[in-house]
Amino acid sequence: MSEHAVSIDVREIMRYLPHRYPFLLVDRVTEFEANTRIKALKNVTINEPFFAGHFEQYPVMPGVLIIEALAQAAGILAIKSQGERAENELYFFVGIDNARFKRQVVPGDQLVFEVEQMALKRGIGKYSARALVDGQVACEAEIMCAKREV
Repeated sequence: MSEHAVSIDVREIMRYLPHRYPFLLVDRVTEFEANTRIKALKNVTINEPFFAGHFEQYPVMPGVLIIEALAQAAGILAIKSQGERAENELYFFVGIDNARFKRQVVPGDQLVFEVEQMALKRGIGKYSARALVDGQVACEAEIMCAKREV
């Protein structure tokens, strides 16, 4: 096990992220290194509400939701690196570059999110992010998130 192995369950994740069902897309964090990287999981089941319409005969997780899940993992990295999230503070997904989809994600897959912080300036973080299934890259992108008071 990694020297940075942790076990952050969904209850703790909900302290960092304002997302709730059906839009909370990170189930568990398995590794964390403050201001550096995070590894997290999403178990994809046929019970996901988006599978009813995407697609009935061939259920595939929408790519935009994989990107959103990567952004949520980046948000957890940013917020937990600071300790906590203030009640009036949110992290918004503000940019994406070089997004590529390389494998379909279907019910029964476990997505593993690997996110590394590339830069952090004036409350805006840039992250290199990958989503893997069985060690194969399903999606990769560079993601930007910004902290804002609301």
